[in-house]
Amino acid sequence: MSLPESVDALEAALVANDYVPDRALTVATHLAIQMGRPLFLEGEPGVGKTEVAKVLASIVGGELIRLQCYEGLDASHALYEWDSARQMLAIRLAEATRATADVSDIMSDEFLVARPLLQAIRAAASGKPTVLLIDELDRADEEFEAYLLELLSDFQITIPEIGTVKADTPPIVVITSNRTREIHDAVKRRCVYHWIDYPDLDREMAILARKAPDTSTDLAYQLAAAMVTLRDLDLFKPPGVAETIDWATALSVLDEKVLTSEVSDKTLGVVLKYQDDIERVRAHGVGALSE
Repeated sequence: MSLPESVDALEAALVANDYVPDRALTVATHLAIQMGRPLFLEGEPGVGKTEVAKVLASIVGGELIRLQCYEGLDASHALYEWDSARQMLAIRLAEATRATADVSDIMSDEFLVARPLLQAIRAAASGKPTVLLIDELDRADEEFEAYLLELLSDFQITIPEIGTVKADTPPIVVITSNRTREIHDAVKRRCVYHWIDYPDLDREMAILARKAPDTSTDLAYQLAAAMVTLRDLDLFKPPGVAETIDWATALSVLDEKVLTSEVSDKTLGVVLKYQDDIERVRAHGVGALSE
């Protein structure tokens, strides 16, 4: 499947895959794809950053390769590493058969374990439609960002023992960050940047219509309005769109058709994950969520 060639066509494709974007996100995504640049998405957790990459993979009919970042992530886990156990076995087998074990024999592609970044470059180099998701880059150490620069500049990876793997047509790259720390300018300069904010009431209702279609329009309005109230309460962890969908699903499981004060109180744990936040909402008045 080919990529949509206009902003309107991309927006239609996103919506057809149950992702309801605002216009600015659609434009940023279109520009990143057409310019061959990574799309850098920042925003609070749960606003749909990761989902963009998943939907793009569905649109192009390609593979989604995900690199989940974490503290201590290094090149061997992101790029490639050697299968030392198989290398040692090959050496011992050569010794047992009295064959000569050349270094090039065990430092070959056969013993290379490709990690997400190399997997994406190889897939793109072979002509396969590929989406590379570098998820929550802010969780990785700052030093790891240096490993990305060659990839984001030239979409190539150099393996000293084998050579350089380069994709003439780069994969679609989506980088996400929850902004727990600032990402270095050298990375951002290579990307098209977009901040994904919480949706307004109308767009959140449209998202519920796609993601929780059994939710009535009246209940969807109540849930979206309740989320606006919750996000204005200066909570430690404001609920995202994912929690709105979970809330709608929970009410469906309970066969609740209306968001009353009682229903809100007994289901707060679906949308709030910290006791201090729950207590703050109760102190504010749970009834305010259903007004």
